[in-house]
Amino acid sequence: MARGPHRKYEVRCPVHGFIEFDDWERTIIEEPAFQRLRRIRQLAWTDLVYPGAMHTRFEHSLGVMHTATALYDAIVAKSGDLLKHALKYDQVGIDRDRKLVRLAALLHDVGHAPFSHSSEELLPMKSEAAKFAHEDYSAAIIRNELRSAIEDHPLSANTGFKANDVAALIEGGAAAGRAVFWRDLINGQMDADRMDYLIRDSHHIGVQYGKFDLRRLISSVVAIPPDKENPQPRLGIEKGGWHAAEALVLARYFMFTQVYFHKTRVAYDIHLRGAMKEILPGGCFPKPLGGELKDFLRWDDWRVLGLIGDGKAGEHGRRIVERNHYREIHHTHEVCSDEDLRELEQVRTKLGNMVVAEETAKKSWYKTGNTDIPVITEVGSSRVQPLSKHSKAIEGMKENNQVLLYVDAAVREEAVKLLEGRTNRNE
Repeated sequence: MARGPHRKYEVRCPVHGFIEFDDWERTIIEEPAFQRLRRIRQLAWTDLVYPGAMHTRFEHSLGVMHTATALYDAIVAKSGDLLKHALKYDQVGIDRDRKLVRLAALLHDVGHAPFSHSSEELLPMKSEAAKFAHEDYSAAIIRNELRSAIEDHPLSANTGFKANDVAALIEGGAAAGRAVFWRDLINGQMDADRMDYLIRDSHHIGVQYGKFDLRRLISSVVAIPPDKENPQPRLGIEKGGWHAAEALVLARYFMFTQVYFHKTRVAYDIHLRGAMKEILPGGCFPKPLGGELKDFLRWDDWRVLGLIGDGKAGEHGRRIVERNHYREIHHTHEVCSDEDLRELEQVRTKLGNMVVAEETAKKSWYKTGNTDIPVITEVGSSRVQPLSKHSKAIEGMKENNQVLLYVDAAVREEAVKLLEGRTNRNE
């Protein structure tokens, strides 16, 4: 069958089955800026701990588009009248913003640096107080490298939005207009991004930690009517689905503590950053501005791997090749107490210069307050309570701020002997 603007395509996904897209989306997917995601691993060097973790940002991005669409359709089916009256949607607007959400979901990660989050510390400064984030790069790539693919395709005439509208939805804020209602599907506590990566990462790694009831969660999402404290509709869930939302939060907690913060995986993040500092001019990535954006897009995992293999990444590059990583010698509890900090200082003092790296595994699993997922508590009612009031597990969650100390493998036995006589949780 010949290719045409109205033809539908599909690709097989190990998580979702078949993922469908149209010719406009295929044109965007075929752009070099998006194809680059085939050369960026989702989980950096996690395969050195879990060998199956070789999947890429490319397949994840397709999965996020698929999941965001399922969430969008479920909300429209259940809350169509609310969208019509509170946000003045008609069918044309629903169809338009469905495509907008699909493209924003598809392109939300297009700005990732090589090896994804593991190298984000090497993004340049945006201001004196903050670095650029990968979302800044995604927005810049959409507005520049992908503008023609988004705006010039024959099917784009049916929507009336521009590349800037896609970027604005990813960024959030007033520039997104009423479509900002849908931003929680792209970046929120119950977004399509984390729904896909938790299940996808679990699948490829071969663990069960990231599993939750995706179908139940999708079937439970609704639009919450405005109230005195929230003058605009917001995304939430029906009471019958709050356990599925709780499971999503807990799955994220388990994946971070058991996989993403695994002591050896964290060690390879240290080595990657050290290797990249040797490779990158000035020790950081180009900015997402002007000609530097094209320079940034030339960086992917393949290029970095080639330079590491050629011996141009210094000591840390050699350690990656030889799998001679730093060894953890001590760690605090996940929620670091005053007692943990006193013990940590004693260990630092005892080991002295033997400590070659110190990392803090810091993460907030769930945010209460304005971002707490709202739950409709009564059938046929607009009475709303936050998810944290339903789940004691979530209500009691505290921010992870675990500290890990590392020594060179060559001196680990000596370091252990120095620490003998105290309780060593790492032996």
